Amino acid sequence: MSVIEDHATRLLLEFLAEHRCAVAPQAQALLGCSPGLARRRLRRLADAGLVRSERIFAGRPSTCRITASGLSAIGSSLAPPRLHLSHYSHDLGLGWLWLAARAGAFGDIAVAYSERSMRSHDARRGATDEPLGAGIGVSTPGGSAQRHYPDLLLETPAGRRIAVELELSGKSPRRLAGIMLSYAADARIDMVLYLVADRRLATRIQRAARDAGIADLVRVQPVVRSIQGGPASGHDRALRMPSRQALAR
Repeated sequence: MSVIEDHATRLLLEFLAEHRCAVAPQAQALLGCSPGLARRRLRRLADAGLVRSERIFAGRPSTCRITASGLSAIGSSLAPPRLHLSHYSHDLGLGWLWLAARAGAFGDIAVAYSERSMRSHDARRGATDEPLGAGIGVSTPGGSAQRHYPDLLLETPAGRRIAVELELSGKSPRRLAGIMLSYAADARIDMVLYLVADRRLATRIQRAARDAGIADLVRVQPVVRSIQGGPASGHDRALRMPSRQALAR
């Protein structure tokens, strides 16, 4: 049996394709298996050249990224992900958000789009296809349509769209204002959920939403994080979601 004929392995590769990087505890959560089995599956994929595994930070789990061969093996049109160390905690957090959405933390979700898949879709969409990026598509100096891509775009069975933003370090006032204007201009977005690391960021986001006239569209919730990321226990945790009741409110 080839590596890809295993359903769990394909599921793991599809998860890795959606994100810039991942760690073994996320594979464990995705597959519902033991830590040892998750590590063995990732090691097997690395041995086959489908995944690149490297220990970036001492004392933390090895970081895994899907390779061009891995993307080809599952028929994905996405480009191989690039790892930026300054975004490491954020990128791991996005993996946990995607897993949380899959587990029902945001309620009933029909589709969960990652930023990578949204950008890829819009780059290759036809003239009649609807873009996934938010905004009115104002042209940039290079001639392409300027849109904003949330970290996660959730679509409910009823067709409502929820943009999810994981804000751990903050953006400049000008960039934050531009993002808010993109959401203000896009009637397809029914709610924007910001998950923030501290109260200071929450205040800045709420102020920017008021200035853009979309205070009723934007919700801000705290999220607890640590540096490395992992499952629901102890020092390996990447982020702790607000309660489902808080998200519903």
